[in-house]
Amino acid sequence: MKNNFKKLIILGLNLIFLATLSSLAQNTYNLDVAKSNIKWIGKKFLGAHWGWVNFKSGNISYDGTKITSGEFEVDMTSIRNEDLKDKDLNAKLVGHLKSDDFFSVAKFPTAKFVITHSTPLKASKAGEPNIAITGKMTIKGITQTISFPATIKADGNKITAKATLELDRTKFDVRYGSGSFFDNLGDNVIYDNFTLELNLTFNK
Repeated sequence: MKNNFKKLIILGLNLIFLATLSSLAQNTYNLDVAKSNIKWIGKKFLGAHWGWVNFKSGNISYDGTKITSGEFEVDMTSIRNEDLKDKDLNAKLVGHLKSDDFFSVAKFPTAKFVITHSTPLKASKAGEPNIAITGKMTIKGITQTISFPATIKADGNKITAKATLELDRTKFDVRYGSGSFFDNLGDNVIYDNFTLELNLTFNK
């Protein structure tokens, strides 16, 4: 009798576990890498440069009101520039961004962002950011906690999201040309903050 009771308890726990896994799977949306992009913008005293970098993978869990978790990998080897039309200058800039002066791509070919939690912005108007995202960003093996507003739209088995955020590159040991660490740079100062514009598409 006792053995049967134990078996029933174990069976019940297994059913609960499977039901939980099923529920989590139903709430998981995978990033459509082909339809998602990251635009980067870096500014300096005499102007700015911009370009793209690709996602490797990504997913989020969404409970209908907020994102409960998520994880993304970015392919740092895919960094490219769009504003320099001269091929040699373009290649020189991209090579410099991939070098140890900046993102050390050979050593750290991927960057990572893990969502720890989010908070709905209930007072937001249509078209404005409606959720605040918090998570851990890892660049060059250095992890920092960041928060930023985002706009998400759920439509059946599809979620679209967009966000604009600024990162202080020096917190990830990217100090080249930074006026915060080097003197007498004059017109060659590169601003510490760089901008990322995200456009994301997720599917179940």
